[in-house]
Amino acid sequence: MSPSAEQTGNPGPDVFELKDCALIAIATGHRAVNLKELRDILNVISLDSIYYHFWGGLLQPRFEEREYNNDFAAWSWYGMHDAPLAERLAVVDPTDFADLEDLRQELLEIMEERLDEQGHLSWLQASSRFEFIRSQIVIFDTGNRVDSPEKLAELLPGLSTGSIFYHFIDARRRLDSHGDDFSFWLSGHGERCSELCRQLAGVDPYFGSLHQIKDQLVKIITDFFA
Repeated sequence: MSPSAEQTGNPGPDVFELKDCALIAIATGHRAVNLKELRDILNVISLDSIYYHFWGGLLQPRFEEREYNNDFAAWSWYGMHDAPLAERLAVVDPTDFADLEDLRQELLEIMEERLDEQGHLSWLQASSRFEFIRSQIVIFDTGNRVDSPEKLAELLPGLSTGSIFYHFIDARRRLDSHGDDFSFWLSGHGERCSELCRQLAGVDPYFGSLHQIKDQLVKIITDFFA
């Protein structure tokens, strides 16, 4: 079934309403001091928390690149000082999974495997606690409207990273196709944009910063219409 206009936040293929967004971090009150507690809480925690710990870091301003793209991997290294676990969690790409529940199960399997390998990790205390945070997305209307693919190429360089996050990343949990809003809207313009959609599909939404993702999108779309 094709995604509806309501799912994309746009009224249809003729007009694209550009949005901006922010992720609000909300404490859950759940915290873990060892790997067993992390696993147990992860098993029941809200999916919004898993979303935050994988994607929230993209919208948080930082002065240096993070060594680990998700908070579970980062805590495994900095809190548990467990390099094997950190490495296994670091390579988990959330875009490989149909939904967040499947992603949860993958994380649980990795942690279970590590606990089986090193039994002492069930009680060994970390040097810092893992604080489970959940996210709530707040959406803003930028007032910008796009009525042609060429207009999108014109406006894209001026979009905020929040807009890139909403339309290129958050869209993947809103659309039935698990794709991005740009490609969904462009696909409504027929064969002339099919190659452009194919190129956009090659942009990795996870292993990079929002600025890097934006630069790639700008280059692909502006070059296409140059």
